[in-house]
Amino acid sequence: MDLNTPLETICRLIVRARELEAQVPAIDPDNDDPPDDSDDMYDVLEDETNESVEEEVRTLLDDLAEDQIAEVLALAWVGRGTYDPSEWDDAITEASDGGGDDPVEQLMDMPMLAGYLDSGLAAFDLSCEGVGQID
Repeated sequence: MDLNTPLETICRLIVRARELEAQVPAIDPDNDDPPDDSDDMYDVLEDETNESVEEEVRTLLDDLAEDQIAEVLALAWVGRGTYDPSEWDDAITEASDGGGDDPVEQLMDMPMLAGYLDSGLAAFDLSCEGVGQID
């Protein structure tokens, strides 16, 4: 299988999607429960959903050509087990059709997008190791 989408682009998408997935919602300040010292140890994880990361992921996806976005969606489907690597052509056809759903929105709605893409690459013996800043 030859990718139309540059591997560097997919790897950048994986890195940014990981950053997006790592964000956790802030603790509700209106919560009437008294603060607990154990809450403080999780403060470092707290991030008021960094919209710039989400925007960058969306921009990366929006900048792809239609065949490339279908390829990324199919790769994510293979990674999550919806399709087997031997069904790549079927996955591409389905992703190209989209069933009326916006492929960018489908990808943005995947809670483990980075993991799915990483697994999808691995299914085809590809990886981000040594690509750009990823080691």
